[in-house]
Amino acid sequence: MISAEKMQTPHLNFLLGALPAANLAPLEANLELVQLRLGDMLYEPNTQLQHAYFPTSAIVSLHYVTASGASVEISGVGNEGMVGISLFMGGNTTPSSAMVHTSGYAYRLERSLLNAEFANNIALQKMLLRYTQALITQVSQTAACNRHHSVEQQLSRWLLLTLDRITSGEFVLTQELVANMLGVRRESVTAAAASLQGNGCISYRRGHISVLNRKSLEGYACECYAVVRKEMQRLLGAAQT
Repeated sequence: MISAEKMQTPHLNFLLGALPAANLAPLEANLELVQLRLGDMLYEPNTQLQHAYFPTSAIVSLHYVTASGASVEISGVGNEGMVGISLFMGGNTTPSSAMVHTSGYAYRLERSLLNAEFANNIALQKMLLRYTQALITQVSQTAACNRHHSVEQQLSRWLLLTLDRITSGEFVLTQELVANMLGVRRESVTAAAASLQGNGCISYRRGHISVLNRKSLEGYACECYAVVRKEMQRLLGAAQT
């Protein structure tokens, strides 16, 4: 049986895979395949980022942590994107943190190499700038969703976005982890998950969530999921034009 590591290629990341071969070639020699485990911290708030990460099967959660220690996810990054936009935007640091919430693999690129390619590789530059706009949409929509929509709607949105980034319909997530992602009480997540399970959308047991009926789950999600998905497709679908 072929190991999961040997099955990894840069093309499993959408941004890398969508680059023309001539533009991907200079990157490939410097891309390092790394395994990301649940809970790994890729960067802390206000620290110098050393690498950009292009997930293939891992999912990374970008968090904002308050002075009191409370946290909330502001966006997620899976195989559709990259972690570390502040490197090519010129900021180098960010007040948020990046933590792995679904283990898997990613390709990482040292910051000086990313910046050199960003300056000289026009196709990569256009791709990353369009992805940044899509990420800004996700952050903005998440803020609006957390303020105006129910926990059940937020959970449905979050599950759908996670589902889009994995190859199976099942993932390992505790209610405490989901509560931290959404910035709500664990009891609220318990009630929302029970409601979705009772309506046949999901199955939840011992930290494992399985999506049983995606169409039904989409019906419980607010418009925020569709807005984020549509903008991602609009911007990245046109990334090579």
